[in-house]
Amino acid sequence: MKIKTIIARGISFLVVFCTANALAQNPIIRNQYTADPSARVFNDRIYLFPSHDIPPYTNKNKENWFSMEDYHVFSSDNLTDWTDHGMIVTQNKVPWVKPDSFSMWAPDCIARNGKYYFYFPSTPKDTTIARGFTIGVAIADKPEGPYKVQPDPIKGVKGIDPNVFIDKDGQAYLYWSQGNIYGAKLKENMTELASEPVKFDNLPEKGLKEGPYLFERNGTYYLTYPHVENKIERLEYAMGNNPLGPFKVTGVIMDEAANGCWTNHHSVIQFKKQWYLFYHNNDLSPSFDKNRSVRIDSLTFNGDGTIKKVIPTLRGVGNTPAKAKIQADRYTSLSTAGASVAFLDAADAFKGWKTILSAPKAFVSYDGVDFGTKKLKKVLVQANAPTGGAIEIRIDRIDGPLLAKVKVASGTEWKMAEAALLKYVPGTHSIYIISTQGTPVEIDWITFE
Repeated sequence: MKIKTIIARGISFLVVFCTANALAQNPIIRNQYTADPSARVFNDRIYLFPSHDIPPYTNKNKENWFSMEDYHVFSSDNLTDWTDHGMIVTQNKVPWVKPDSFSMWAPDCIARNGKYYFYFPSTPKDTTIARGFTIGVAIADKPEGPYKVQPDPIKGVKGIDPNVFIDKDGQAYLYWSQGNIYGAKLKENMTELASEPVKFDNLPEKGLKEGPYLFERNGTYYLTYPHVENKIERLEYAMGNNPLGPFKVTGVIMDEAANGCWTNHHSVIQFKKQWYLFYHNNDLSPSFDKNRSVRIDSLTFNGDGTIKKVIPTLRGVGNTPAKAKIQADRYTSLSTAGASVAFLDAADAFKGWKTILSAPKAFVSYDGVDFGTKKLKKVLVQANAPTGGAIEIRIDRIDGPLLAKVKVASGTEWKMAEAALLKYVPGTHSIYIISTQGTPVEIDWITFE
């Protein structure tokens, strides 16, 4: 881990650079704010290209708005262990971008002919190019970079939220939004339009539409987009038989966020025969929804090709090895009485969360724990119990096989409690952590050895 203090315009920021985040739970990136995730599969590995929210610069009228100055790229081969490859593009090194605009919004990336093309919107410093936003391209030999920024934005494009799609016949398309959603063909060089932009009609006229993301499945083209039907965005989709439409509005992929996060923005990929929805929420910044964090959940289809609505989870996707730190606060289920989740440190959300069990039989469950095939002998629990406490750990159901009984000594400091396993069951299971004494027990994580 590297820690660096950055001073800009008299404001100091402590930035933590982590080489990896071993997290299968939501949100998947915990060392910085991330939003607008564009996920791609390159060479059997997932590469994630999100935008990068930062704390706002109050002296630039950003105190209540989005502040974004650069992009990072992350990758994983298992949806569980994510590597931060570092910053790939920053506003101060893009020739056409206004360097103090902090408007490096939602990007995308695509591979073609051994090159990787990274598309990003921003505010041009030359207003004769465009008022508002336009879209530029950076090119690399590897998905993690380094990227070489093209000197000029794409001619004929005004707007935000670029998305690129390459059809089976090799034709590439660019999609973007500016009040409405537009699409056009791209030339082979991937940096110029090959056709006039098409405005997609028959989409909802009421409310903001943005963030187009197009994918194809079984010959059907899905145009997906965030839309403000009421007060905040939900994810919707339309279906068609051609990359440039027409599209028929079909349904909702994900409802409005229960916590009121105003935006959502997404991508959809298939990886190892499973489809996934990448999206964002403001988990790490509950009081300011302009600092957001990327999530993943599974996506499935009905027999007629329509999309089943995705219910957002904290648990996320992927299995967690029993020998890893299992963050029970990213739970699958939580008892309705006596169980809750809170930040470990209200002043520093990046430290994560804790689970609080404060009543007899209060529980938290967490599925997808892989116990492997080699016998494990004990469980370790990072816990805090001011007056002492006790928990049981069971598998598969709340009254399932008992793995361990753990006593937590009294005290006001976090401590490691451990107990021998009473039973070992190989394979992948849900675990249940249950309060047995009723006195409050706080749990940071558990692991098995």
